[in-house]
Amino acid sequence: MCFGSQDERNNDPPARPAQNYDGGRTSVTANQYSAPPPGYHSQQHVQQHVQQNRRHEDFAPPPGPPPGRRQDDDFAPPAGPPPGRQQQDDFAPPPGPPPSHQQQQSDFAPPPGPPPSKKDDWIAPPSDPYGSQSSNGHDWQAAVPDTSLFPPPPMIFSGYDASPANNATEMEAEAGEEWCQQYPMVKPIVLDQPGKNALRSNNFRLLEPAGFNGSLQFLAPGHWKGHTNRNSPDRCIIGYPPLYVVNEHDPTATGQPKTIYYEVTILRTSPTINLALGFTALPYPSFRLPGWHRGSLAVHGDDGHKYINDRWGGKDFTSEYRAGDTYGIGMTFTPTGTHKPRVDIFFTKNGKRAGGWHLHEETDAEQDLPVTGLEGFHDLSCAIGAFDATDFEVVFDPSKWLYREARFDL
Repeated sequence: MCFGSQDERNNDPPARPAQNYDGGRTSVTANQYSAPPPGYHSQQHVQQHVQQNRRHEDFAPPPGPPPGRRQDDDFAPPAGPPPGRQQQDDFAPPPGPPPSHQQQQSDFAPPPGPPPSKKDDWIAPPSDPYGSQSSNGHDWQAAVPDTSLFPPPPMIFSGYDASPANNATEMEAEAGEEWCQQYPMVKPIVLDQPGKNALRSNNFRLLEPAGFNGSLQFLAPGHWKGHTNRNSPDRCIIGYPPLYVVNEHDPTATGQPKTIYYEVTILRTSPTINLALGFTALPYPSFRLPGWHRGSLAVHGDDGHKYINDRWGGKDFTSEYRAGDTYGIGMTFTPTGTHKPRVDIFFTKNGKRAGGWHLHEETDAEQDLPVTGLEGFHDLSCAIGAFDATDFEVVFDPSKWLYREARFDL
C-alpha cells in the first residue's frame, strides 16, 4: 500500500523522538518531530541560562573604577591653587608703591612750581649772604680778632730739649740712667723705733752725698744749713728717715690723707740760683739733680721748670728763684676708694701757694716718661739739688714754716 508518491521520498533519516522531560517516553506524531515553535525555551535551557548568569554575577568586577584608579582619586589634590601659591597670595604686597617710597615722593616732595622767589632769578645766590651791618647791627669782622696777635700757647704737652740756664753733659745723663738700672727702687722700709721717733718729731737728718763739695750743719731738730763751694759739681742731698713712709702713711690703708712738705730759704748765691727742691724714691744717684731720673720730681731754681723723670729741659712752671726768698714744696696723698691714691704737688713762695699740678695730669705719651715711684707705693725722701756756690737753710719743723696751712695737712 502506498502512502505517498515517489517524489515525496527522500534519503533523510527519520527525526529523533522528542525527549520527555518528565523522565518517560511518549508517543509523538510526525508533526511533533518538527522544530519547536519560535520563542520556546525548554526548562533545562532556562536553568542553564540562569546558572550561567549567576556565574557571571559572582565573578563580575565591583562597580566603579579599579582600585588603582580609585587610589589616584583618593589622593587627588584639592580644587584650587596649591598651598604654596595660596601663601604667596595671602602675603602678597598691597597694590601701589611701598609706604617709604610713597612717603618720600608725596610727603617730602617739593611743592609744584618754582621756589618762592622770582621765577627768573631763583638759582642766583642772595645779594648779601652774610647780612649787612645796617640790617642786624653786628660786624662779624670786628668780633673775630686776628689770631696772629695772640701769644704762643703754653708748652703743656711737650717740654724743652735743654734748659735755658744750666745743663749737664750727655755723658753724665747716660751714667745716671745706667746707675738707676743697676740699683732699682727698693721696697718700702720698716722703721725701727729711733726712726719712728725721728719721723714723729720731724727730726730729719740730711745725708751728705759722696763727692759733695760743701758742708751741712745741724742747727736744731728739723733745721739745717747748707753750703756749696764755687764750681762744685751737681749733687743730690737726701733726708732720712723718708718724709713719706708707706708702712706709716699709706692713705689706702689709713683712710686719711697725708701731706709731706719742707721749706728752703736762699741766703746767698751766684748770679743763678743753683738749687732744686723735690722728692725722690730710694735709692737715687747722688751725682744727679732731683727730677732727672726715675722716681723723682723737682722744681729747679735756675730756670723755674718742673722736672718729673725728665733729664732734658723740663716744662714751664714758675719763675727763677731769688736770693732772700723762701720756697716750699709738698705732696698730698688723698685716698680715692681704690688701690691708688690721688697725688697732688704744690709749690709755695714766701708762705703763699705759687702753683701746683696733679701727678697724673694729661701728658705727652711720646715724650713724658712714667711717674713710677711717686704714686704712693714707695717711700719718698726730700731731695735737694745743689751745685756751684750757694748758701741755704732747710726747715722741716712745722712751727718755723712760713706756709702755715701746711701745718694742718700733716
